[in-house]
Amino acid sequence: MASRRPAVVIYNPLRLCFNSSAVAPPAQSRGRGGATSKPSHSVPVRLKVLPWFFGSRFVLFMWERNKTKLLYDVPRLIGQTVSRFSQVQANIMPAFRQVGEKQLPNPVKCMAWSPKRDLIALANTTGEVGSNAENVVLYCFVNNNFPQLLLHRLASFQRVWSLAPSEYTGKEITALAWRPDGKILAFSLGDTKQVVLCDVEKAEILHMFPMQSSVTCMNWMEVVEENSALGSFYNSEDESKLFLPELPALPKSEEKSDEILNLLGEVRLNILVLGGDAGCVELYAYGMYKIASLGEVLGSCRSLSLSSDLKSLSLITEVQSADGVSEICYVQLDTGLLSDCLPEVTRMARKFTHISTLLQYLHLSLTSMCEAWEEILMQMDLRLTKFVQEKNTSTQVQDEFLDLLLWGQSSPELQALLMNQLTVKGLKKLGQSIESSYSSIQKLVISHLQSGSEALLYQLSEVRGMSLWKQKFECLGLDSDAIDDAITAVGSFSLKANELLQVIDKSTKNFKAFFRWLYVAMLRMCDEHVPPELNKMTQKDIAFVADFLSEHFSENEELFDRKGKYFHVERVGQYLKDEDEDLVSPPNTKGNQWLQFLQQSTYLKVSPLLFPSYPQKSLHFVKRMMENVIERCLQKPAEVIGRSVKQAVFLPLYAVSDNSEKIPHRFELPSLWNDKKGKMHCVVFCMPEISPSKLYLLRKGTDPKRHIPNSFMSFDLSHYLDSTDDDGVAARSHYVYSCLDARFYDDEMLTVVLQGSEDQNSRRLLAQVSLASSLSCDSEFSWEPGVRLDQQCSTIPCQGLVLGNQWRELENMKAQFVAVNGIRKVACVLSANLRHIRVFEMDVEDEDDEGAESQNAIVDQDGLETAMTGPGPVEESLESEGGSREQEGDMFQKSEELLQSQEAL
Repeated sequence: MASRRPAVVIYNPLRLCFNSSAVAPPAQSRGRGGATSKPSHSVPVRLKVLPWFFGSRFVLFMWERNKTKLLYDVPRLIGQTVSRFSQVQANIMPAFRQVGEKQLPNPVKCMAWSPKRDLIALANTTGEVGSNAENVVLYCFVNNNFPQLLLHRLASFQRVWSLAPSEYTGKEITALAWRPDGKILAFSLGDTKQVVLCDVEKAEILHMFPMQSSVTCMNWMEVVEENSALGSFYNSEDESKLFLPELPALPKSEEKSDEILNLLGEVRLNILVLGGDAGCVELYAYGMYKIASLGEVLGSCRSLSLSSDLKSLSLITEVQSADGVSEICYVQLDTGLLSDCLPEVTRMARKFTHISTLLQYLHLSLTSMCEAWEEILMQMDLRLTKFVQEKNTSTQVQDEFLDLLLWGQSSPELQALLMNQLTVKGLKKLGQSIESSYSSIQKLVISHLQSGSEALLYQLSEVRGMSLWKQKFECLGLDSDAIDDAITAVGSFSLKANELLQVIDKSTKNFKAFFRWLYVAMLRMCDEHVPPELNKMTQKDIAFVADFLSEHFSENEELFDRKGKYFHVERVGQYLKDEDEDLVSPPNTKGNQWLQFLQQSTYLKVSPLLFPSYPQKSLHFVKRMMENVIERCLQKPAEVIGRSVKQAVFLPLYAVSDNSEKIPHRFELPSLWNDKKGKMHCVVFCMPEISPSKLYLLRKGTDPKRHIPNSFMSFDLSHYLDSTDDDGVAARSHYVYSCLDARFYDDEMLTVVLQGSEDQNSRRLLAQVSLASSLSCDSEFSWEPGVRLDQQCSTIPCQGLVLGNQWRELENMKAQFVAVNGIRKVACVLSANLRHIRVFEMDVEDEDDEGAESQNAIVDQDGLETAMTGPGPVEESLESEGGSREQEGDMFQKSEELLQSQEAL
């Protein structure tokens, strides 16, 4: 019977691990006393090896099953192993293992791994009655520490949070993408055509923006190119903190809290790329600012990838040919302007992202102000209107209150209004509500609106300075005139905020004096005690209340036709209404000497140095006007950069069969990858109807002008798996696989889901495929222009793939798709019914072996130290090839006794 031949594989500086099918040691090894030992038949052969130095010779001793054997000296061993070590080095990687499994109640539509943490985002259907709403579920793998092994393992599959659908956001999730730092999750909604940025820590929606068409794919990448100009910009990023105060956090009652300030993230440029079903492609710097809007790409976008050096953008599109056949095509767009002007693009994008974030901050601040304003403040207007409609006299309400102020007398109708409807208790509550509401709004205007407006003016002024440097920024579309308009709009918004402060201050004083007088009058009506401190009113106080009554308590028929009420006592709420109508009670500017001076000055009236005011408009209206002007300012660079992008490569790959199994486009091949080190775009795909047992790889340089050798190759998925029966007989089984899904694990590794043929029970495997040894080929594929790839696939160079030990059979699961994260070394396998998932850790060592080897390391080291103190004659006998066998036997005996004693311990 043939014996298994041990193979040497480097495992540890002090130990070697022997496995099957490699280099053969000498046929016989002489043990103690010159006896000959037979080779072991155990599979696999697990041996512990002790290194031993004797002068210039380095020999190995093998310890297995209480037997010590001399292998051979290392120089002779290396000579026999080097020639075949390259064939087995791909098999020395530790096997991956399953760490989680879950049956989901709803089908998964999208899944994406976090680039920084053990989190995976799944978008599934909620299965609600009457709708197909979808939500985002975030799962995590909790790291548990095992002190005895000093390692971290993925131990559990837990749900972190679930974001339910809503009418406000949308119900049909079409794509997912993580920001490179893993703190923000972006997802698109097909029914509302919006993109949402969500905070991962708190599951809060931080920002939303609309798209022209439904988004079908997205990619969020980070620029890795470095140069001196970028380094200086990164160091000077926080200069604004030297001139501007830190923006205060929004009130905690606000849903989004202060997380909006975290939207900027790191200074290094990152770009969110969005592709639509109508061929629309847009690029958003930091996920906020639209830095480029590309012209419509031919077909519908299936997947896309922007190179980390910004030189090109790769897309996979589905195009309808003239004969009605759907074709999958590879498109490469030249984005050289972004790469050539990277420092300028980064600086401009960072500034415009600051501006977008500040606009969002001002919007949330104004929302908080509207929430601080209470509807109870409208009670005075409504009750006075009801009083006018119910009273039987022709006396004006203003006259009724003036009589009460001057003479202390009131009509029965007014007395009934005050004592029965308003009441003393209600008056006190109304006064407290007005004081509290006005105080909160005033604080928000001073701390949030004014601070945000100042920061916005600072950022726009810096952008204006950039636009004047035409040599650097003119090619990017910065328009100084549009920026001037934006600065003017922000100035008008600041003026309107100051006007609101004046109205709040005046209204607070008026209401305090009015309520103080009315409270005393009502106490006298009910014959209650009046506190002495409230009973004192000077002539000046009486005149102040009289002016307030004359201005606010006159009946207005026109107002009744517009708003259904005769009075407008409360003047602050009109500024917070999101309406296009003019203010009901604009501020009184009579006697304002500054305004009179401006109207009389011919030059100052039209001067660009003065911000225009809009006295008839609300604060909400001026804010919307400011947002529209700034949006037009931001759109110009996106249009200019978009027009500079040109199509460099268009390659039709293969036709899509109508009768093929319906696979969700979000999981369907081809798969794109950006090789940052090699500066290449990589595409992996299959053509099951042409060659089901082949996997195809297309590589294109990020620079469209750069030639990549062996740019197109195919790989044969036929595989031979080594097996051994119970008697130790080696056998080789031939398997032919088809690829169901393939994703890039890293630059040189693919993670694939394979399916065997029907005669192999259609078993399915999860495997790691190394591309490093298969990318060199003698022949080069020549693409015939105008011909689809599947029509010339017979001339594509083909290479064989070696799986080694990097595969695992997926039992009891009809696996179909996979999502991987090579940085975190994890993979998630999804079943064909989209409800069953398994999670694997891809780069781990066997726990039992690791524990045993850590314990044996001490034994090996002790044995090495003892052997180094051995007698001199033994060293001399080994240095001379014809030394005494008796001394060699004594040396083996001592080593065996030492190892046996250590094993017994």
